[in-house]
Amino acid sequence: MIYFDNSSTTAPSQAAIDAVKGMLVNFGNPSSLHRLGAAAQTEMDEAREAVAGAVGASPSEIFFTSGGTEANNTAITGGAAARRRRGNKIVITAVEHDSVLMPAKNLESAGFRVETVAPGQDGTIDPSAFERAVDGDTVLVSCMMVNNETGAVFPVEKLRDIVVRAGAPALIHVDAVQALGKLRISVQDIGCDMMTLSAHKIHGIKGCGALYVKKGVTVRPFMLGGGQERGFRAGTEATAAIAAFGAACRELNPAEDAAKMLEVKEELLRGLAGIPQVIVNSPGLSAPHIINFSVPGYRSETLLHAFEARDIYVSSGSACKKGALSHVLIAQGLSRERADSAVRVSLCRDNTPDEAARFIAALKEIISTVAHVRARS
Repeated sequence: MIYFDNSSTTAPSQAAIDAVKGMLVNFGNPSSLHRLGAAAQTEMDEAREAVAGAVGASPSEIFFTSGGTEANNTAITGGAAARRRRGNKIVITAVEHDSVLMPAKNLESAGFRVETVAPGQDGTIDPSAFERAVDGDTVLVSCMMVNNETGAVFPVEKLRDIVVRAGAPALIHVDAVQALGKLRISVQDIGCDMMTLSAHKIHGIKGCGALYVKKGVTVRPFMLGGGQERGFRAGTEATAAIAAFGAACRELNPAEDAAKMLEVKEELLRGLAGIPQVIVNSPGLSAPHIINFSVPGYRSETLLHAFEARDIYVSSGSACKKGALSHVLIAQGLSRERADSAVRVSLCRDNTPDEAARFIAALKEIISTVAHVRARS
């Protein structure tokens, strides 16, 4: 099997699996006052320290959620609500994940104005586009660090200066789900107020994410109830998934892992360059783990099933879209035909150059087979 769909989800590492097993034995509720509860709380505290360390934050600034989607929803909805008296404008990019786009759109019915910043045709975003969009009425700016479909790296480190120069009271939110473990991340250097993270993109397990909230920043919670996560996010914590998240973060080595992925990516790009029918949609300078390309005239679904028949797993874009046309590629200004033939290859530290070579060979065979079938018909 060749698994090239790591931006959708990664295989849990052995350390993450062992952490889950440990918490299924150490099954106490961390809110309980007895010994079992205290042991569970200790495991959760250690995981919080590991997640915080991965982004240069303090453990007290990390709040566990059910995943990246909940963290994004909390940041957008809770961040805007906390600043509502100071303005009513929200600035996001047109290529955010739906868990940012949809809550932002929902806030329009509550009286907020949402302005979207579009990428260029290469998928990148010029900081000047944010400068034109952010004004003194802006209360929230949200921008992903790495686009989940194209791998484009966005200028999140420029946002703080832009907000300050505009005199805006805006909170800055960064969705770093696709950046964690692939790029060096420091919340201090970026200057953000909130950051979204997800466990199952870095060899943890599904059902756990986190939201970094800078000390002193108020974000209004919307999961209310038992007062868990220091009152920020109610609900009994998923201690097994949280422990696995901590274990996965302790294994991260962004520089070394990125070098491994980049070697495979470069092998893929060399191979794609030798196939005349292929057009690469990802920008030249992009994250080390994602390549998006199109084969116009060959539908994504056809290509995906042809790869699957050869035990190779890729996607057509965000797994959340379930085959729907990519809003990211359309926002870049690509034609519907090109977007409808897009394939996303996404890597992890375990992929190899040999797998890349086998993938290219399979792609050539698929294109040739489809062309032959068409010729005969």
